[in-house]
Amino acid sequence: MNGATLTQLPIVFIGIGLMGRPMALRLLQAGYPVRVWNRTAAKAQSLHPAGAEPFASVAEAVRGAGIVISMLEAGDAVDEVIAAALPALAPRTLWIDMSSTAHAEALVFHANLVRHGCRFVDAPVSGGVAGAEAGTLAIMAGGAMDDFTEAMPVLTAMGRATLVGPAGSGQVAKLRNQLIVGATLGIVAEALLLAQAAGADPHAVRDAIRGGFAESRILELHGQRMLDRNFMPGGQVKSQLKDLRNVLAAAADAGLVLPVAALVTESFQSIAADHPHADHAAALLALEKKNPGQRLGAGPDRCP
Repeated sequence: MNGATLTQLPIVFIGIGLMGRPMALRLLQAGYPVRVWNRTAAKAQSLHPAGAEPFASVAEAVRGAGIVISMLEAGDAVDEVIAAALPALAPRTLWIDMSSTAHAEALVFHANLVRHGCRFVDAPVSGGVAGAEAGTLAIMAGGAMDDFTEAMPVLTAMGRATLVGPAGSGQVAKLRNQLIVGATLGIVAEALLLAQAAGADPHAVRDAIRGGFAESRILELHGQRMLDRNFMPGGQVKSQLKDLRNVLAAAADAGLVLPVAALVTESFQSIAADHPHADHAAALLALEKKNPGQRLGAGPDRCP
């Protein structure tokens, strides 16, 4: 790449959505030259005042880039973008997919890019919009150690990155993260609704159990969201449901039965049509749907 290091060449960020926008801004704030592309061009254009260079096509954006980062809704979108970019990618370009996809999809992306002389790291994230804005995302990376080491300065601008194994392993870790998150959201909703139904103050109950073995980020952040009935998106129901379905697919491939994962998936499925863009704290709404007449708190719902 003409003697330039990866971090001196332009970084391309593809997918300027709920998570992608603050992640791209973190890179700009760290001083990296960032090109941006989004299917809805206005979203890419919105980052121009912050110093990003928007492009009209994926191929134009990636030409001459050292690193390409994709942050898209699902694996099929990543596959389409890689296909559009491949003819224009320089040899040894490092593609970092930070979307949440299936493990099998990540392996296909890796194979396609390597076949064209490029490199691949899957690096899905956890931490929501707040973590993206603060640059504190948990980044679970799968790939070769040399590629991960080269990418570290860029990843560090967005959060804390950990290499968990070869290509595809980041998605393995992310799905397990989402299983724990999804199940814990359901349990926190049940605990708070039960506290109120039994005559206790759910706010006080939440405060009382914090600091004990039940303490968690879910109880702290999403427990408060449930009490406030604030379902404006950080995460989204549709994304949580997609990830849980991928968990069940991975379990089936491994010959495992995951009964809790199946129940949690069913719960999110029950509200997906009505509240696809609501924060995944809307696990409370799924629980209330199963308990007619029971409702946590008295405030109005804040939904997208």
